[in-house]
Amino acid sequence: MTGRQRTLAFLDGRPVDRRPCHPIIMRWAARYAGVPYRDFCLDYRRKCEAMIRCADDFDLDWVTVMSDPYCEASAFGLDIEYPEDGLPAERGGHLSDLAAAARLRPFRPLEHPRPANRLDEIREFKRRTGSRLFVVGWVEGPVAEYADLRGVSSAALDFLDDPDAVLQALAVIAESALEFIALQVEAGADCIGIGDSFCSQIGPDLYRRLAFDGERRLVEHIHRLGAKAKLHICGNTHGILPDMIRTGADIVDVDHLVPSMKEFAPLLGPRQVFSGKSDPVAVVQDGSPSDILASVRRSQAEAGGRCIVSAGCEITPGTSQDNFRALCAAAGRCAAKLRAPSGGMGKENDTDE
Repeated sequence: MTGRQRTLAFLDGRPVDRRPCHPIIMRWAARYAGVPYRDFCLDYRRKCEAMIRCADDFDLDWVTVMSDPYCEASAFGLDIEYPEDGLPAERGGHLSDLAAAARLRPFRPLEHPRPANRLDEIREFKRRTGSRLFVVGWVEGPVAEYADLRGVSSAALDFLDDPDAVLQALAVIAESALEFIALQVEAGADCIGIGDSFCSQIGPDLYRRLAFDGERRLVEHIHRLGAKAKLHICGNTHGILPDMIRTGADIVDVDHLVPSMKEFAPLLGPRQVFSGKSDPVAVVQDGSPSDILASVRRSQAEAGGRCIVSAGCEITPGTSQDNFRALCAAAGRCAAKLRAPSGGMGKENDTDE
């Protein structure tokens, strides 16, 4: 099976030869391929070269456009600095107050270099890999984007002081995301990821008030366009995981800070799966290959087999090639075929091959 075939079959609950392997690699991929991180963020050709090389060398099933959270933020007016081989950093242009947030207007993706570069990247992935790999585009979720535009501390105060005013800005952010999603699917993305990681910091009540409807709206839009949806909220999402599942996202990422997926697995719909949740530092970076395999198997057991192999968040750049290879190889050590899930769970019978 190709990576794309394997992933789509797994999402459908059809038999697969092994679990899909979707580790989140950004700085790791750039370092492995010898690409300066500025180029990884800004040059779609070099980014695609790095991601495809990793997919080929480590038998990954996907490629993604993920690199940093500032693609849409730059189009909204945030000033971003791109060090040659470091993480992008905010340098100004934040919304000064709630009144400025209320004046926020949607951006047009084709008129700004970062969103346009993302579309070129998806086209390049499709040109170079055809239907071999599962191609995942990306948008920032409304809450995470608001936190970028206002600054994390100011956004957190806004959420508590005047959540109704915040909702107005969140609606504008979502409106821009809808157009950006459509363009990415048109460019060839099989799936759109929604990164709303700040939601793990706001608690279940504010999540339902501020984030849930917007995320569900994006997921429904993605589905209407014929693509799959992935929801990524890292951190301890134990209190909001039932609502994350209720958004309808096909792939729900779970970080290692969630103690167990077992109580949530029965909530999955027939065509929903988890992705995760090995600890990217203690296990994948610092553990042994046997630690990594045990963690992957534990995730599969907790999820009843309905779990894509991945760490809970980004693979660290300090992870050795041997340990990364051990994570990827663990997908082949979970080779039991799955029948279509009934009542939200698949049948799991793990083997060591």
